[in-house]
Amino acid sequence: MNSRQRRGVVLLVVSVLCALAAFAGVLAVVSDARSQVGPKVTAYELSTDIPAYTALSASDVRRIAVPRRWLPDTAVRELGDLRGKIAAVALKKGSLLQSDMVSARPELKAGQMEIAIMIDAETGVAGKITPGARVNIFATFAGKKDTDPDISQIIVSGAQVIDVGEIKAFDKSDDAQRLSAQGVPITFALDAQDAQRVAFAESFARHVRLALVAPGDTTSPAGSDRTYTLAGDTAAGSGHR
Repeated sequence: MNSRQRRGVVLLVVSVLCALAAFAGVLAVVSDARSQVGPKVTAYELSTDIPAYTALSASDVRRIAVPRRWLPDTAVRELGDLRGKIAAVALKKGSLLQSDMVSARPELKAGQMEIAIMIDAETGVAGKITPGARVNIFATFAGKKDTDPDISQIIVSGAQVIDVGEIKAFDKSDDAQRLSAQGVPITFALDAQDAQRVAFAESFARHVRLALVAPGDTTSPAGSDRTYTLAGDTAAGSGHR
């Protein structure tokens, strides 16, 4: 082996050693990074937008792996934690699901009962009123005599919604005055007196409508605002002129 060949072998050996050293350095960096990140654990992020007060299910989230050290203590780790829960606020797709984003589905309190009624789907209720929401319930009644005015009344204020069913067709034998052929079953948590009012209105009112109350608003309509007649409105308007 001449001197040129020996130099070539030496350079080759040096190159291999340098490559091995570089590889070892990369492994050390990766190992150090992994040790700093730590082990990964299971968490869940939203796979779709969820409106406030909407019930959550496993199909609304996807499982992800997150380094334990970066995961907040409030992160949801088990799908079972979603059972019976609703979104406390509007949730955005891609958000990490945390326990303070959800709340338990509304339940009956002592002295309350569940009562469900069908509401016309075309009165704006579909998709807007959800479990946990509070609504004012309006009913319109025809005058008892031809000379009596028709009346609109707020029969219950601040009624709590505990469930919203799927849109379905009304029974064709029902009152033909309904605004649409489809309705939404809405379940409320009410005391006995308010439940009686709602049951009476569904049976005898021309129409029953719901008005969504702003979240956190605990005020009730004034007594003078709970009953409306066209004649009374006209008289009140004339008095302001």
